[in-house]
This record gives sequence, C-alpha cells and structure tokens, in this order.
Amino acid sequence: MNDSKIQSGGAVGVVDAVGVVDVVDAVDAVDVVVVGAGVTGLYAVHRLRGLGLAVRGFERGEDVGGVWYWNRYPGARCDVESVDYSYSFDEELQQEWDWSEKYATQPEIVRYLRHVADRFDLRRSYSFGTSVTSAELDEETLRWTVRTDGGEVVSARFCVFAVGCLSSAHVPDIPGAGDFAGPIHHTGAWPHGGVDFAGQRVGVIGTGSSGIQAIPLIAEQAAHLTVFQRSANFSIPAGNSPLDDETRRRQKAGYAERRRLSRLSGGGSPHAAHPSATFAVSPEERRAAFEERWELGGVLYSKTFPDQLTDRAANAEARAFWEEKVRALIEDPADADLLVPTDHPIGTKRIVTDSDYYATFNRDDVRLVGLRENPIERIDGGGVVLSDGTRVELDAIVFATGFDAMTGALDRVDVRGRGGRSLKEAWSGGPRTYLGLGVDGFPNLFSLTGAGSPSVMANVVLCAEQHGDWLGDCLRHLDEHGYRAIEASTEAVEQWVAQCRDRAAATLFPEADSWYLGANIPGKPRVFMPFIGGFGLYGEIIADVAASGYKGFELIRG
Repeated sequence: MNDSKIQSGGAVGVVDAVGVVDVVDAVDAVDVVVVGAGVTGLYAVHRLRGLGLAVRGFERGEDVGGVWYWNRYPGARCDVESVDYSYSFDEELQQEWDWSEKYATQPEIVRYLRHVADRFDLRRSYSFGTSVTSAELDEETLRWTVRTDGGEVVSARFCVFAVGCLSSAHVPDIPGAGDFAGPIHHTGAWPHGGVDFAGQRVGVIGTGSSGIQAIPLIAEQAAHLTVFQRSANFSIPAGNSPLDDETRRRQKAGYAERRRLSRLSGGGSPHAAHPSATFAVSPEERRAAFEERWELGGVLYSKTFPDQLTDRAANAEARAFWEEKVRALIEDPADADLLVPTDHPIGTKRIVTDSDYYATFNRDDVRLVGLRENPIERIDGGGVVLSDGTRVELDAIVFATGFDAMTGALDRVDVRGRGGRSLKEAWSGGPRTYLGLGVDGFPNLFSLTGAGSPSVMANVVLCAEQHGDWLGDCLRHLDEHGYRAIEASTEAVEQWVAQCRDRAAATLFPEADSWYLGANIPGKPRVFMPFIGGFGLYGEIIADVAASGYKGFELIRG
C-alpha cells in the first residue's frame, strides 16, 4: 500500500496507488501524517503502519502522552478505572501491564504510554518537540502539504489529526496578570520538575476537574491556600484503592467479557445503568442504587439510572442524594452553600473524581472565595484584588481554568482545504463533521476522537481504537478499489451536525454552561460538540457506513 517515491532533483515524485505521478515541492513524502502522540495518535500510527503505510508523526511535546504529558499538576488522575483506560488491541500487552491503583495517576499513565511506545517501536515514526503550523490541500493531486515550526515540509496523501479535545489550555484575561511578582502556573502546562509551594500563600483560580484534583494536595504544601471559585462543580470521591495481585489476576482473566460489555456501553466501560427508570423502583431500591454508584466513585454516578440526564425529576433525585452526601463532608454551612452547584443539573458537566476535595475546606489554612458574589477585579504585583476592594496577598497563583476544548488544538493549525478555505472559517459557527471523522471540502483529512464523536463522553482509549480501526479499514478499502481520495459530502455533514444537535437537545446537557458547548471561552459559538448517543451506538453507526461502501462520503478516483 506504500506510495513509491521517485527522487528528482529537489522535488519528490510520488506514484500513488492508482498510478498517478505527482510532483511536490517537499522535503519528504509519505502516505499519512499523524498529528499528536497521545492515546489516539499512538494507536493510529500503530494501526496504519501495520497496513504497510509510510507514516510520519509530529508531536509538540518532547515525548509521548498527549494530555497526560502536559497535565502534571498535583493530583492529576484519570476518572476511568485503570483496567479500562488501557488498550485492548494486544492480548499480551493487556496481560503484562500491572496497574497499581483503581484510578491511575498521571505519572503511571505516562509510564504506560511510554511502555506502549517502546513495545511497538512507535517513537521512530515521530518528530517530538515539533508543532504542525499548517496543512494545505493541493486540489490537483489531493495531497496535503504539512509544515512545522521547525521548517519541515512533508507531502502526505492523508492528513490525520489526533490532537486531543483537552490540549489547548485556556488562560483567562484578567487585568494585571502580567504585573504579578510571583510565579503563575496553569494546570494544563505544569512544570515537569514540579512546584514547591512550601511556606507560600497560594491562590488557585478555578474549580473544574484540574482545580478539584489539585487543591487538596496544594493545601497540604502551602502555608495558606485561597480558592477562587466562579462556578461550583459536582464531584464525587474516587473511592480509590491499591490493586492487589488477586484483583489484577481476576481482572486480566475477565478482560474479554469486560471489553465486550464496554464496547456495547454508552461510555466505553463495563458498567451498565440500572435497568429501570428512576421512579420505577421503590425509594429504598433507588437509594441503594445511588449508594452503589457513590461507592464506585466518580463520573459513573451520572449514569445510575437511564433517565437521569433526560428527566428533570429523575435528575433532581440524583442531585438530592449527592447533596446529602457532600454537605456531610463540609463543616462550615457557608462553604457548603458555595460548593453545592445550583446552576446546572447534575451530570451535565462532567462529574469530577476527587480525593478529599470537600474535606480540604475544613482546614483553617484554606479559604474559599465565591467569585459570583465578589468577582476578581484585577491582579497586581502582590496578589488578587476583588471587586469589593479586598486584596488577597499571594506568593503564587495557579490557573486551573481548563481548556479551549474540542476544537482549540485544531484552531492553532492553519488547515486549508478546497478553494483555500480554512478549517477555522468552515467551523466558525461550530464544528461541522460527518461522523466526527470527515469534513466536506477537506478530502483525505480525518479528525480522530474529537468533535462529532463520543470522544470526551466515553473512554477515550477505546474511542481511539474504534476510530483507528475504522480509519485503517477505510484506507485499505480505497487502495483495494483504486480510489485516490475520500471526502465527506456536504449533505452528510449537515445531517450529522443536525443529529448531534438534536440528540443533545433531547437531554438536560444544554442547560449547563459547560466546555462541551464551548461556554467557557468568550465568543465561542454555543454548540454541543460531542456525539451524545453513546459509544456502542456510535460504533454501530460508523460500522454501517463502512459496510455500505462509505455512504455519505464521495470516493474519488485518479
């Protein structure tokens, strides 16, 4: 399947699968460029190389890991159980790797991804410490010219973006931030050597997932911690625990069934919602179900009952149980009032998985500031000034303010398709994809595990395999049938965008100002970006598209 190369002076002549000779002004010519070396990019490289394709990867970090390479803040931990947050494509890999905890920390996840990269020799396909700055379509050859910040130019038949949904850190525009005399850190770009907060007065701005995970550990180090909260979030204790040898043996022996159930599920894990609706069971059974999910820990609480995110009364039941549990953890009723969300249904923002978050506010050296009641006016050389004139003296500031999610990383790249139109312009009203994979006007370009697919609503490792396998089968189909390119039709894109919108509208999700809708980024269109129908259903849909000969796509001959 490899394109054969003919060197001619400073140009590269490429004979593609259907015998068409293209001449491109490029340093290198390959079959596929893959952008990103996180969970999705690594699998894409492995899968496509296995087809005999020449693959070139680029990663802006200095090593593999993606979101886990950058998010090294204290307490960074996955909210999917370790045993499920792992690749399933190789049985020996499943059996040889031992997870130490129920929910893995960032260092352990990075060690795992490095192990995978070493085991399958994936690094040789990558240029690390290299950002892709542009990708431009040649409309005659339908090849992509990819340029990097290091001056490299690569011609590729296919361009695959695996840049991650949570990889473009959002820094709020707070007046005076540049005047602060101390260090300012962002949880999404944490120093690799760590940060020592001992003896310091620290301010954490933001109480999303990264803030909620980091705050307890920063509080243990700092002399005093001030938490600045704009929006309270629902969080549930992880119930984390070490995994012993017997537990690991049992998990590995049951992997086949665990993976089977995960692929049928809504979220890519083997845990199914209660078979009955919330009010179809007795109050005692309902409470027992909530208690079981509370003990399981984390994000799965939002899926205790199947109607929990579609029926307001059902959601209120789940919220009431949560509030009862959380208020019991917080000593000061005033703090509890601030920490209990009132502005969105439970689960419509991703429920955070925490370790001792609420108990942290019982410490004498921790203060909670509600920014809705008393916003930040500015930052000056010595700290944060609130709108009521109060000045909070600080030695260090941490922005735990999240990401320009779903589309932010792609927006950093100047991607230009037919007619020189930029992808950013094409998506100015929100992301437009077919199946979350193809974009009309951008032939031979694919976006993996991003907008228009389950992505952040599911276990991204299995999402990566699902997309990587679909893509591999697609590219093989093109070559076996003599096609040069594939492009989503505008009609198919319109229908998919409408389906994603309508599925979200049938739930409570649009009621939350979440990053699922881009609501955390000023000026970003309010569009629900993931596919919300579930991991299993989505898998059936894309499999049906492939089995039909790729309906909704135009297959282009030479």
